[in-house]
Amino acid sequence: MAQKPRIPKGTRDFSPEQVAKRNYIFNTIRNSFERFGFQPIETPSMELLSTLTGKYGEEGDRLIFKIFPRGQKLRPLLASLNLTSDILKEEIGIDKPSHELSSETLDAMSNVLVSSISEEALRYDLTVPFARYVAQHQNEIEFPFKRYQMQPVWRADRPQKGRFREFYQCDADVVGSKSLWQDVEFVQLYDDVFTALKLVGVTIKLNNRKILSGIAEVIGAEDKLIDFTVALDKLDKIGEEKVKEEMLSKDIPQDGIKKLQPLFDLSGSFESQINSLKTILGASKEGLKGVEELEFINTAISNLELKSATLELDVTLARGLEYYTGTILEVSAPKSVQMGSIGGGGRYDDLTGVFGLKNVSGVGISFGLDRIYLVLEALNFFPETVSKNTDVLFINFGEAEALFSLKAIKELRQNNIKAELYPEAVKTKKQMIYANKRNIPFVVLVGDEELKSNTYTLKNMSSGEQFKVSLKELISKVK
Repeated sequence: MAQKPRIPKGTRDFSPEQVAKRNYIFNTIRNSFERFGFQPIETPSMELLSTLTGKYGEEGDRLIFKIFPRGQKLRPLLASLNLTSDILKEEIGIDKPSHELSSETLDAMSNVLVSSISEEALRYDLTVPFARYVAQHQNEIEFPFKRYQMQPVWRADRPQKGRFREFYQCDADVVGSKSLWQDVEFVQLYDDVFTALKLVGVTIKLNNRKILSGIAEVIGAEDKLIDFTVALDKLDKIGEEKVKEEMLSKDIPQDGIKKLQPLFDLSGSFESQINSLKTILGASKEGLKGVEELEFINTAISNLELKSATLELDVTLARGLEYYTGTILEVSAPKSVQMGSIGGGGRYDDLTGVFGLKNVSGVGISFGLDRIYLVLEALNFFPETVSKNTDVLFINFGEAEALFSLKAIKELRQNNIKAELYPEAVKTKKQMIYANKRNIPFVVLVGDEELKSNTYTLKNMSSGEQFKVSLKELISKVK
C-alpha cells in the first residue's frame, strides 16, 4: 500500500513562486545589512544541548528540539544511564505507577529522560549560537564585530497562523560595544528594510529591561523578575486581567500588582510617557538608568528622522528571553494586517560570559521572514516582477530546429535573458499551454522558413502579436 505523502506539522513546502518571493525579502534585508556594515556568518543547524539550555528561560527551554541519539534504542540507553525510579522520583517527584500519573507528570518524565539521553539539539534562535561563535573564534574577530546571519531555526511549538516549528530568522548583531549609537542604528536599520519593502506604517516598539527591573523593584517583586516579565510580555495576547492573574499565581504580591496600574494606563507621546516613568521609578536607580537610555535613543531618532516607520514607547514590552539587559525592540506590522511581531531584538550584556568570554556587550535584532511574507502577501505588496521566471520559451519543432534554437538561447543567456527550449517536439498547442501556465511572456517559433532565412518568429503571449526578427532584434525586444 502506497504511503500518503505528508510533512511534519509546522513545516512547509515552498513552490517556485513562493521561493522567488522569499528571495525578494532575503535580498532586500541582505542589501540593507551590508550597506550598514554587517558581515555574513553561518553556524551549524545543531548545537550541543548544553549550549542552548538555560539561555531562553523555562518556557523557551521547553521548546528546544532535542535530537535523539542515532541508532539507539530507549531501553538500553536507560539501562546504561541507570535512570532508576529513585532518580526519576528525585527529579520530578514520581511515587506512583505510570498508569496513575497525570499527563503533566508524564511530560516531565519525558523531558527528564530525553534531556538525559540527548547531547545535541536543533538551534532555537541565532543569538545564542552567535555568542558561542564569538567566544570560540574570539582570536580571529576584530571587535566591535558586526555580523548578520540568515538561517532556519526550530521550535517545538504548537503550530498556528504565523507560527511555525521550522522558520527562518534574519539577524544582525554587534558585539564588543556598549555604545547606544548601535541601538540607534538598529532602529534605523528596521526603518530602512521596511521602507525598501514598501511596508509603510510599521511601528517600532521600544522599551528597556532596566525599566522592567525598576518596576519589579518598586512593586516589591525583585526576586520574581523573570515571572513578572514573562507575564507582562503576554499583555497584548491575553489582556490585562489575565496578566494580573498569572502574576498572582507566581506569588507576586497583590499590593505590588495594584502599583502597576499606572503602567497599564500609560499613554501619550514618547516624551510624555518618559516623564511619567521618571515619577513612577523615582525610587529606582536601575529604572531611571533605563529611562535615560530610552531618552537618548528617542532624541537621536527625532533628530535623524525615520523614513516610514513610527517609534513608540511600550513599557509592557518585555520579550521573554532572559538574556536581554538593556534596550528591547519589537516591530508590529501595519494595523491593517492582523499579525504578531515581525521583528524584535535588544541589548544583551555578557551573553558570551557563559562560554568563557567575559565583559562583551552585544545588541542585535531579528527579522521574522515568514511573517513578513504573510504581511506582504495580505497587502499584495510583492512586485509583479518578483515571480517572473523564464523570459522566453523556444517551441521545439524537431532536431534541426532545436539545435538552431539552442544557439540563440546561448546568446540570450549571455545577455542575462532567461531562456529555455521545450525539451520535446510535441504538438505546438501543448507547448503553448505550457508557456501560458508558467506565465512565460514570450515564445519563439523556429520552422523551415526561419531556418532558411536565419530569423525567428517572436510571439508576445499577452497581446498575441508576432514579429519576424533577427537574433539582435530578438534580444532587444525581449529585454
